[in-house]
Amino acid sequence: MTETATTALRPAHPVRQLLAASVGNAVEWYDWYAYTFLATYIADQVFPKSAGNSLVPLLSTFAVFAVGFFMRPVGGLLMGAVADRHGRRSALTVTILLMGGSSLLVGITPTYAAVGVLAPVVLVLARLLQGLSVGGEFAASTTFLVESAGPGRRGLFSSFQYVSTSIGQLIASGVAALLVSVLAEGQMDGWGWRVPFLAGALLSLVGFWIRQGAQETRTERKERPGLFDALRQHPRQSLLICGITAGGTLAYYTWTSYLPTYAELNTDIDKSQALLAGTISLAFFALLQPVGGMLSDRFGRKPLLLFFGFGFALLSVPLLHVLTGSFGSLLLTQCAGMVLLTGFTSISAAVNAEVFPARVRAAGIGFPYSLTVALFGGTAPYMGTWFKEIGHSGLFPWYVAVLCLVSSAVYLRLPETAHRELER
Repeated sequence: MTETATTALRPAHPVRQLLAASVGNAVEWYDWYAYTFLATYIADQVFPKSAGNSLVPLLSTFAVFAVGFFMRPVGGLLMGAVADRHGRRSALTVTILLMGGSSLLVGITPTYAAVGVLAPVVLVLARLLQGLSVGGEFAASTTFLVESAGPGRRGLFSSFQYVSTSIGQLIASGVAALLVSVLAEGQMDGWGWRVPFLAGALLSLVGFWIRQGAQETRTERKERPGLFDALRQHPRQSLLICGITAGGTLAYYTWTSYLPTYAELNTDIDKSQALLAGTISLAFFALLQPVGGMLSDRFGRKPLLLFFGFGFALLSVPLLHVLTGSFGSLLLTQCAGMVLLTGFTSISAAVNAEVFPARVRAAGIGFPYSLTVALFGGTAPYMGTWFKEIGHSGLFPWYVAVLCLVSSAVYLRLPETAHRELER
């Protein structure tokens, strides 16, 4: 049987498409990052304390964070297949509802003191659902954004993947910082940490409503791709996605999520100051993304990727070693990393989408990308904390640098795709 109507539709209202993808994506990532910002409070309430080592509850919390990441490849594969078979909008609707349900579950997770081991079990279940949702979200929204772009604007549209992610992260960081500043320590430990997750469940309904007005970017086809068609038919492209992503995802989660906690563990910086520095640097990061996207549309994807890869390979160690207990030191370190990181984040959606044909684009991106993020991005907080526990915290910056160097070798061999027609 031959496939019919295989071309992607170009929406009549691209700005509306951009808003639909961005708002839903922001809500998704608000929920995801709220967990990271509130990890120390969750650790105190959901996991048993160890008399021998105060880092054990925090390590357990970050282990659950990593567990959520390992559901992302499943979500990328399943929701990517839904997007390829039934349309991008259908997949985006499912992911936003899954995220709302999982956020609600985190918000009502009982404490260890109340129910014992059932508390971490409920938390793990919630994180598994969140991982499934986020993995599917990237696969569907990446293809949706890039296919919605007009000629010469794929990089710009791609950049809104991380603009919206940063907005969600900013809201999560801002809410966490506000709660920390206005609530007493006992209130924050007791019930305050739950508020962002309950709010996230409500925000997911808003994202669901907005996405109902989006226009589908794929036409119906008689022959629909199988679940593993992308992996079977395009193994080289799947491996290429892994190489492109490895260094970028480790650097991204280190700089945007883990750095405040890293600073707390390795300097004497105050927790509220660390959160504030993270919030300011994220706003700066969001503003940089469209600039990077437009530069890539004009000059190509490779120059930006190499700027990121070699920049982090050379500067990760110096940047993390100059951290002190001052607010200014943390803010400058984060902002410097954000400039380098933009070379990857602003165009990763476009680069990934340009690797695969439309028939298997969502699933083709979703599985290898999410698997790589799970292996290297999701484990970044755990690895950083583990290096601290074994007394070698200085090794973590080298770990970041080496992986970015490996990805740089991939970027050097990557063909330039910025000025090609999107493969259909």
